[in-house]
Amino acid sequence: NPLTELVDIAALSAIAKKHGCLLAVDNCFCTPALQRPIALGADIVIHSATKYIDGQGRCIGGAVCGTKDVVGEGVFGFLRSAGPTMSPFNAWVFLKGLETLKLRMQAHSAGALELARWLEQQAEVKRVFYPGLESHPQHTLAKTQQSDFGGLLSFELNGGKEEGWRLIDATKMLSITANLGDTKTTITHPATTTHGRLTPEQRAEAGISDGLIRVAVGLEDIDDIKADLLRGMR
Repeated sequence: NPLTELVDIAALSAIAKKHGCLLAVDNCFCTPALQRPIALGADIVIHSATKYIDGQGRCIGGAVCGTKDVVGEGVFGFLRSAGPTMSPFNAWVFLKGLETLKLRMQAHSAGALELARWLEQQAEVKRVFYPGLESHPQHTLAKTQQSDFGGLLSFELNGGKEEGWRLIDATKMLSITANLGDTKTTITHPATTTHGRLTPEQRAEAGISDGLIRVAVGLEDIDDIKADLLRGMR
């Protein structure tokens, strides 16, 4: 995030087991609908349920998943002692979100893939980062360990911060926020938001250029999303 870089979970699991370590995977972007890390060898899976599991930006919460011998007393003991337990209503909202999770993730993925392919054809775009594209260096890995490619993508504009800000400011429908997983498509400029505290040298090392734009594709009509992005490109 935001360059959609992947890790080989099975390979990391083999390394962890060789050295007697546990492997924890943040599965927030894929959710259980698209990827099952425990089946790939992970010991612990964590989710920000606030995002796709809720799916409508209503509640804040999270989940830590694993076998009882791994998360047992370590997690439950902490919850019992420290008290960071969600309200019954929030828990109910997340459970209701699970009922539509697969359908929503399929829609997010389909929209993101269509948008990524469209962005690759735009003269104003230098490069698109999305694992569903064959041009993505880890496309084969994504197909191996995921059932679909998710709703998050990034693209690099020809230009820098000025061009990036102009595109974002020109949008009317997209939500300018760093959150994701909602029904509404969000757009952000990583170099001045999520990675804004890094030095220019650190951002360059991380691959975060001034022209990089991150989009979390929501559930709107994909043609409306394209039209909104075109406002700032042309």
